[in-house]
Amino acid sequence: MATPAHVAIIMDGNGRWAKARGMPRLAGHRAGVEALRKTVRAAPGLGISFLTVYAFSSENWSRPKSEVSDLMGLLKLFIRRDLAELHQNGVRVRIVGDRAGLQPDIRGLLQEAESLTAGNEALTLIIAFNYGGRDEIVRAARKLAAAAARGEIDSEAITADMFAGSLDTEGIPDPELVIRTSGELRLSNFLLWQAAYSELVFLPCYWPDFSREHLADALRDFASRERRFGGLAAQDVAS
Repeated sequence: MATPAHVAIIMDGNGRWAKARGMPRLAGHRAGVEALRKTVRAAPGLGISFLTVYAFSSENWSRPKSEVSDLMGLLKLFIRRDLAELHQNGVRVRIVGDRAGLQPDIRGLLQEAESLTAGNEALTLIIAFNYGGRDEIVRAARKLAAAAARGEIDSEAITADMFAGSLDTEGIPDPELVIRTSGELRLSNFLLWQAAYSELVFLPCYWPDFSREHLADALRDFASRERRFGGLAAQDVAS
C-alpha cells in the first residue's frame, strides 16, 4: 500500500465535542491533546515520517481571552509533560508559524523543544502554532524582496523552489495527504502553498474522537487514489 511520507492534520471539533457532552470548551481541548498524543505514537508504525498538526492559527487570537489563555496553558503543559517522551521515542519537533508576537516563555519552550529533539529521526512532528498560510507566504515574499533589494539575489531568478525555501517549512517535503476532522470541508488557511497537490480527506468525527483506526482508514483512502499532479491518468496516456 502506498503510504504518504507526510501527513498534515487540521484538528477540528474540540469545542463541538465538548458542547455535545455538556462540558466546557476546555474539556474538549484537553481531550484533543490526548488524541494528538495517540496520533503521534501511532504515526511511525503506520509508515509516516512527517506529521504536521494545526495547533493554533493566527486567526485564533480573536477567540475569547479565556479560551486563548487555556490554549496557551495546554501548549505549555504538552511540551513540559510530553517532550521527554517525544525525545525518548526519537521524535523531532519543528515549529512553523510567526513567533515574533509570542510571549517570551512560549518562545523559549518552542525553542527548547526544537533544540532538544533536533537529532531525532523516527518522526518529525511539525506543530503549526500562530500559523496562517497567507501570513507565511507574505513573510516569505518579504524575505525574498529584502534579499533582492540588498542585491543578494536577482528578482527575475526567483523560482518556485527558491520561494518554497523561504517558507517556514524549509527542508520539509510537502504533505501528500491533508486530513480534516469535524466534517468541515475547507483548508482554513492551512499550508496553502504546500498543499497545492495534496490529497484531501474530510472526516465527520470530532478531533477528540480521532483514533489510530481513523488514521489508518485515511491512509487506505489515500492509497486508493491515483495522483496525477495535473497530468493524465495512466490509462489515458496509454490510449
